Amino acid sequence: MDTCCAPGRGHTERQTPVQDSQVHAPNTPGAFVSVPAGQFRMGDESAMAYPGDGEGPVHEVQLDSFEIAAHTVTTREFATFVEATGYITDAEKYGWSFVFAGLLSDHFPDTRGVVGAPWWRQVPGADWRAPEGPTSHVDGREHHPAVHVSWQDAHAYCSWAGVRLPTEAEWECAARGGSSTQFPWGDDLEPDGEHRMNVFQGRFPQENSCADGYAGTAPVDAYAPNGFGLYCVTGNVWEWCEDWFDVSFYARSVGRNPRGPEHGDRRVLRGGSYLCHLSYCRRYRVSARYSSEPDSSTGNIGFRVVAAARA
Repeated sequence: MDTCCAPGRGHTERQTPVQDSQVHAPNTPGAFVSVPAGQFRMGDESAMAYPGDGEGPVHEVQLDSFEIAAHTVTTREFATFVEATGYITDAEKYGWSFVFAGLLSDHFPDTRGVVGAPWWRQVPGADWRAPEGPTSHVDGREHHPAVHVSWQDAHAYCSWAGVRLPTEAEWECAARGGSSTQFPWGDDLEPDGEHRMNVFQGRFPQENSCADGYAGTAPVDAYAPNGFGLYCVTGNVWEWCEDWFDVSFYARSVGRNPRGPEHGDRRVLRGGSYLCHLSYCRRYRVSARYSSEPDSSTGNIGFRVVAAARA
């Protein structure tokens, strides 16, 4: 698995977190949209797919109806969780997280990078409150996605809020919005020259033209929603899913309400991020898959939640 999109903590020396927080309290977050029960074709075997990510074979999936958040969890929503519980994220426990070098100042001290992906920098003090390190903050970014959030952090939020993470199948079905194309709106990345998601423009990683209006994260509803009413399902930030990741899982997946492998060492990520670029990472498509360790965090990973099933 390459590290172009979102490196895991395994790419640097692992440390032991200093605390393990358990929190449980109901506080259901904002607007949900309904995805009706039905069948869709999951995966991709076209020339745009990454076979090594296990995007194929394309297979029929039947899902029960569910309700999913219209947008990813915002910095403001995550702050409410932290203020109510005192929760400490994995990035805070480890004392660092990964930040894209292009978002750091020219005078930022040299820090450890990722072999093969030097644009990722290990930044001490980077976390959801300080996305680019201790001198940064989230003032004015309250409606942006919470980032530097690990799968474990997302799971803790869900336990508190009385929600859950989507399964990988639920995520893809919801992201498609009823379509069968690469993007929720069709197969053209920029139809009629219009930017419909937040991805890297220019020459990666040196020059970002910011033609879509954003260098880093965008507000969670910065672009028009898909056919189901979901915002920013491609680009902006990667989104954690509940499932363990396995490149061969599609070949043995059950047809109704699949839930992923029973075991694994990496959790599924979906949707791509503001760093995706055709020249090196075209994982900004609704079928694209990625993964990382459950305790990993970066400046381009967030999450979206699903309403817990009614009793």
